[in-house]
Amino acid sequence: MKTSRKLFLLGPLILFLLACKEKPKENPAVEKTQMEDTFYTEAYRPQFHFSPTEKWMNDPNGLVYHDGVYHLFYQYYPEDIVWGPMHWGHATSKDLVFWEHKPIALFPDENGYIFSGSVVVDEKNTSGFGTEEKPPLVAIFTYHNVNGEKAGRSDFQTQGIAYSIDNGETWEKYQGNPVIPNSGIKDFRDPKVFWHKESQKWILALVAGDHAQFYSSEDLKEWEYMSEFGKDKGAHGGVWECPDLFPLNVDGTGEEKWVLLISINPGAPNGGSGTQYFIGNFDGTTFTTTQKDTRWLDWGTDNYAGVTYNNIPNEDRIFIGWMSNWQYATDTPTENWRSAMTVPRKLSLQNFGEEIGLVNYPLENLGTILKSEINRDIVVPAGAEETLNFDHFNQSEVRFNTEAKDLVLTFRNSMEEELVLTMDNAQKAFSLDRIASGKTGFQEDFGSKIQQMPIPNLQEKSNEVRILMDWSSIELFINGGQYVMTAQLFPNAPYTELQISNPSAASIELNEFEVSRAESIW
Repeated sequence: MKTSRKLFLLGPLILFLLACKEKPKENPAVEKTQMEDTFYTEAYRPQFHFSPTEKWMNDPNGLVYHDGVYHLFYQYYPEDIVWGPMHWGHATSKDLVFWEHKPIALFPDENGYIFSGSVVVDEKNTSGFGTEEKPPLVAIFTYHNVNGEKAGRSDFQTQGIAYSIDNGETWEKYQGNPVIPNSGIKDFRDPKVFWHKESQKWILALVAGDHAQFYSSEDLKEWEYMSEFGKDKGAHGGVWECPDLFPLNVDGTGEEKWVLLISINPGAPNGGSGTQYFIGNFDGTTFTTTQKDTRWLDWGTDNYAGVTYNNIPNEDRIFIGWMSNWQYATDTPTENWRSAMTVPRKLSLQNFGEEIGLVNYPLENLGTILKSEINRDIVVPAGAEETLNFDHFNQSEVRFNTEAKDLVLTFRNSMEEELVLTMDNAQKAFSLDRIASGKTGFQEDFGSKIQQMPIPNLQEKSNEVRILMDWSSIELFINGGQYVMTAQLFPNAPYTELQISNPSAASIELNEFEVSRAESIW
């Protein structure tokens, strides 16, 4: 895919002014070329994860379902593969597997760049932007005034809204923007909005530096501050970002709890960016929790700024994250595009002994693009190893069940590059070692250390291990998403060998060991 060369000849100021006028209606990132045989085949291009056709992408925004369509908006800079003046890119799906690229939804304007936010279906037309027969989609987002930031002001982030009456195809900004001004908080952003049935009001969660704030509204235009949370809770190694607040029933009990997601950068357990969660209660005004420990949605280095869909018909809670880390996001070795999203995952609350945990696991319909190639039981004697060969582990799913608590999986390619996954029962830990996995020298933090995940509560009997590997990523799920790690990889050749090693003193069994080839969604 290519962008008109004329755009690159314009100065940054002219580009920004053109964007502010919002005249362009076509996304240069979705122009078709005559080279369809090269579409989405660049080095490291994901084949079953969403990525933009070209240029820079980060946080998922405005996840909403309406009239049979799943919308994915995202932070997007259409002129370069590094971060720049933020727009909202847009894609849609009927099944959360295959995606259609759409024109840019929101452009910067005189109020600033368009940072992260959310979209709701205003079914009762409380905003007056549509009708009850044809309710509008309303986007709530952060304006980032770069001139105010450069001038040293602390009120350069405010909240604005826009609306669509054609199911997200076109958008109009509200003339009364911003709808929530800033009283002087440097990091004041990322509004997530939902309809609260009990109070019959819209609730908005945003972050204010080191804590979350909650607001309410009857019409999405006038907002009232209610409460705050988190100054003395959770991890505080960096700025809080991208909050999400929602209810979930604890599986098998009928008990309802509220979950608050908070992304933080830096301060994640394996360095840089990560997402923590809190389980508690929300009474329409205040979120509270008795949780003492810090809990992480994903222990890998590359799942950040994730949020969930609004308006899912069966009330499932579906999550998508940005598969990168601010430590090295602008340095990864791709040429005309940068970044991908995680596969969509279903969130649920489950009891693990005396503790309730948040589980995240791929949606069932991912199976529609998987074709089984290897399926058998594997027995590995004590101190021995078993080797499997497959032509492209980098576009596959690997899954099995095992009672083993000590296990090493090594993916290797023809260049002797390797990715090593280790389950260590003595340490009650799982590790992901990408130090020798391929290209790592583009940034010192990327391949500098082994990533660790505590696994203190494995089942006594069989545990499920599931691995999704795309051309430049791995997503690991243990026990249906009880333990999760996501990481980027940049091998110089596809992994074609999987070595299964047994370091224990007894033989181990890997039952229903299955390798499936993943179809490209593009």
